[in-house]
Amino acid sequence: MGDPVLKGAKVCCRWLLLLLWLWSSVARSADIYIVANDVTLSAADIREVYLGEKEFSANIRIIPVDNESAQAEFVAKVLSMNEQRYTALWVRKAFRDGLNPPPLMASDADVMAFVKQTRGAVGYVSSMPRNKDIHVVGKF
Repeated sequence: MGDPVLKGAKVCCRWLLLLLWLWSSVARSADIYIVANDVTLSAADIREVYLGEKEFSANIRIIPVDNESAQAEFVAKVLSMNEQRYTALWVRKAFRDGLNPPPLMASDADVMAFVKQTRGAVGYVSSMPRNKDIHVVGKF
């Protein structure tokens, strides 16, 4: 009928593979932190800023910046769309409304440096900022 040890090893391997798959799914779903300089934004405001619908907070011009290393997660989690749809939205906004898409920074460090030195800047990073000069306005 088969070796019971071999059968037990196969069952154990299947469980191990299932646990690894579940862990990798959880690990991929990291938190996204929204950082800003001199602006306070709600979750709805953040969505509007990145969809080109909100340009000012009080009297401060909002300057959004994208983060290449966290963009896929941000677009999916915060904007509820994929990167292709997000890019297409900004192509339409550029032609129809004359708006430029947010500049693309390469990493969390680049985004935090830009936000720290630019009044009205808003960005997103994949790890909690350790710099006290960086203001976290949201977490998704």
